[in-house]
Amino acid sequence: MKIFIRWEAYHEQAKKLIAIALPILLAQVAQNSMGLVDTIMAGRVSAADMAAISVGASIWFPLVLFGHGLLLALPPTISYLNGSGKRDRIAHQIRQGLWIVAGCCIPLGLLIYHSDIVILSMDMEAKLADITIRYLRAMLFGLPAYLLMINFRCLSDGIATTKPAMIITSFGLMLNIPLNYILIYGKFGMPAFGAVGCGIATAIVNWAMCLMMILYSKRARNQRDLKVFEKIIERPNFATLTKLLKLGFPIAIALCCEVALFALTSLFLSPLGADVVASHQITLNTSSFIFMLPMSLGMAATILVGQYLGEKAPNKAKQVSYAALIVGLNLTLFTALLTILLREQIAMIFVKNADVIAMAGSLLILAALYQFSDTVQVISSGVLRGYKDTQAILFITLFCYWIIGMPLGYTLAMTDFIVPHLGAQGFWIGFVASLTTAAFLLVYRMINLQKQTDEILLAKLEKK
Repeated sequence: MKIFIRWEAYHEQAKKLIAIALPILLAQVAQNSMGLVDTIMAGRVSAADMAAISVGASIWFPLVLFGHGLLLALPPTISYLNGSGKRDRIAHQIRQGLWIVAGCCIPLGLLIYHSDIVILSMDMEAKLADITIRYLRAMLFGLPAYLLMINFRCLSDGIATTKPAMIITSFGLMLNIPLNYILIYGKFGMPAFGAVGCGIATAIVNWAMCLMMILYSKRARNQRDLKVFEKIIERPNFATLTKLLKLGFPIAIALCCEVALFALTSLFLSPLGADVVASHQITLNTSSFIFMLPMSLGMAATILVGQYLGEKAPNKAKQVSYAALIVGLNLTLFTALLTILLREQIAMIFVKNADVIAMAGSLLILAALYQFSDTVQVISSGVLRGYKDTQAILFITLFCYWIIGMPLGYTLAMTDFIVPHLGAQGFWIGFVASLTTAAFLLVYRMINLQKQTDEILLAKLEKK
């Protein structure tokens, strides 16, 4: 009977997780589809245009996700306030989030604008470098809009209303495709910008989604009692900002380091030629697309764990943690098998070059293997964010990705120190090693945290 009751409890939490995670997943699918569409449509112009998006993304994403990561302090904070019946304090968090957005835009914008210093220092073709620089500078115009959108999306996600982001991001994808068509290929009297057109289109789409997200937050019935827009601008509250940054800074650094691990690989591989970079980009895009499944579960786990802890129900928070891991690993069995069986067909979606397809096919086998570790680490990270235990995520990420992953990957890929250099395969072996280590350490941290008594755990959370 006890086993049956426990199974029912986990089953109930799994259903709640899926209900919250599904709109998040569809929103992420739409968001990532924009990058996928950019890569495919630019690839029809030339390998250099496709590679420029890969190299540009390797600079853009680590920087922009740093700002995104700072704002990810909001969902666990808002879900905790929502669960504890303190909804009147939510608007203050969102308004202070605007100061975080303002504080991010200038330094991140300057770094992106002057990324030509890094690009020109790399030993890559002059044409590829020129396209990459112009692509990044076009993307820069959409930076404030992207961060503002995330700020207000965190409000909806924090109160477990995840459908608006799904609808708005889907609209963004539908807008992105015709804009790409016009700006990449030069239709309706516009010049043909190639890959740079993708950057211009993305900036326009970011502003459109930002305005839609703000408009929704202003008119949504379930947010009227929050009175977010009663006073749009308020003075910086250093106590609140300190708490948010203390929670968000480790998330930002961890995100930045994780993305940089993958992104810098494109820069290191660029001297080996556009074909090698393209095969890596195909594998990275495919893996990123599949990664959205466990990531959505991790984000849903953050919301539900935070809400249950706000309700003083740590046992339910624990049930959510394990339900998310069980659901995630079951999905991974399916996605890993599909990746292996359809690896050549996947590569053919992006390019027609037989050599690139063969290289991408071998990389996708490694990508299928690391999906298991990736699922465990992203879900357990989401759980730890719900517990507001973000420093552990930072330390584990730094150790696994930069002490294990990058050194091992670079050694295998670019040197003959252990084996004859493996090129892109060496980096993907490093990814597998680092993510597997991270998965074990994050789960270990999660288990130890949940072993604390309810009184001690809840008292610590109240102070954060």
